[in-house]
Amino acid sequence: MLKTADHLYLQVADKIAQLIEKDVLKIGEKLPSVRTLSKAQGISLSTAFQAYYHLEAKGLVESRPKSGYYVRFCANKLAEIPETSLPVKKATEVTVHEMIADVFQHITNEHILKFSIATPPDSILPAAKISKAMIHAMRNTPANGIGYEHVQGNLLLRRQIARMSMHWGGAISEDDVVTTAGCMDALTLSLYATTKPGDTIALESPAYYGALQLAESLGLKVLEVPTHPITGVDLDYLDKAIPRFRIKACLFVTNFNNPLGACMPDLHKQKLVSILEKYDIPLIEDDIYGDIYFGKQRPAACKTFDKKGLVLLCNSISKSLAPGYRVGWVIPGRYKEKVLRMKQHHSIACASLPHAAIGYFLENGRYENHLRNMRNMLHTQSLRYLQAIADYFPEDTRVSRPQGGLVLWIVLNENINTYELYELALKHKISFAPGRIFSLQNCYNNCLRLSYGNPWSKQVEDGIKTLGKLIRKMNA
Repeated sequence: MLKTADHLYLQVADKIAQLIEKDVLKIGEKLPSVRTLSKAQGISLSTAFQAYYHLEAKGLVESRPKSGYYVRFCANKLAEIPETSLPVKKATEVTVHEMIADVFQHITNEHILKFSIATPPDSILPAAKISKAMIHAMRNTPANGIGYEHVQGNLLLRRQIARMSMHWGGAISEDDVVTTAGCMDALTLSLYATTKPGDTIALESPAYYGALQLAESLGLKVLEVPTHPITGVDLDYLDKAIPRFRIKACLFVTNFNNPLGACMPDLHKQKLVSILEKYDIPLIEDDIYGDIYFGKQRPAACKTFDKKGLVLLCNSISKSLAPGYRVGWVIPGRYKEKVLRMKQHHSIACASLPHAAIGYFLENGRYENHLRNMRNMLHTQSLRYLQAIADYFPEDTRVSRPQGGLVLWIVLNENINTYELYELALKHKISFAPGRIFSLQNCYNNCLRLSYGNPWSKQVEDGIKTLGKLIRKMNA
């Protein structure tokens, strides 16, 4: 019998999934009966059923009445992944306001199927448990939380963040952490601390539109760096570009970046830190998706390999726990005093009660249990969405294969303008993020970002099917 910390049914299911992925078990092939699987693996009938239920939920196998379980899907049959983005010739000033505003004006419309929002829906977040933590915070915070927090942030929260650093290979103390009002606030403070108006920063390409807007608001120029949808930023290009474009800072999402979903391998992270040490320039590392991984362990951060304090690690619980609480943080290394000064100038302190509540929530050990459940759910949803795209979109579609995070990057035929597609989709009460908003260049017009945060349902499948029909009509 198998013996590890994982549940037995997950181990058995993982073995079968690997055989399907390697095409040992082929689509349409019958799987061993529950009784046969039970005997072969030395597990109970109940555990064997659970393994098949788990695979069925992921869409890898299907149950046929009075016949048994059959292989339904293989990831190798998916569309090809997108290619590495192309380098640009110069750094560019930012102008993406209008299209972003148009796309996201429907963010609170409950009658629209929103594939455009890269956050999990409220239904999969532990609202009741967070509410209990908030009540606890109100009762136990001095003056019931109506006073100012220390500028560096709630001590309990900072202590819990320091404890969680062991998951990405860190060994920090609460004194190394500065709390912020969400991750965007952490990025803003970090850019204030490391750049001045007119400076050039490096971003991935395609890049998170929020980072482009932030750069514009601070008067910065942006160089978009070619990025592979699996391994991330082209480090050789970056190494040559830093002196050529006089880059003053880099802002990268190294784990499951938005929108490509790329996760930079640990060796690449080490190399990136070495390159930045050579030029003595900072890396602002947005690790907001780092906890949403589908593999066996959390990927490291560039901060893991930072020996000179050049990496400012930014994060929050906005993608994993409570977006509305606006709880974030930065581990700013050698830039700590500048970050604190900027925070004091711009906001004085963070909201006391939400930060205290999240501190209590993390202290009670509830976060990891919630993350495990959410990771399993999102992994299953990502596979379901990928299958539907393979079924309903044209054959020349390319789609990313993220191993974490919340989004898929889809490349369509060059004849398709996804902003026009977006306007058509809105008439069917469907929204997504057109690719054009993820760049300053006139590119990615045939691309789109699709979030798989919505739990799989007939409505979701019908929405993807409708998008596929619209694309085929546009391509006719």
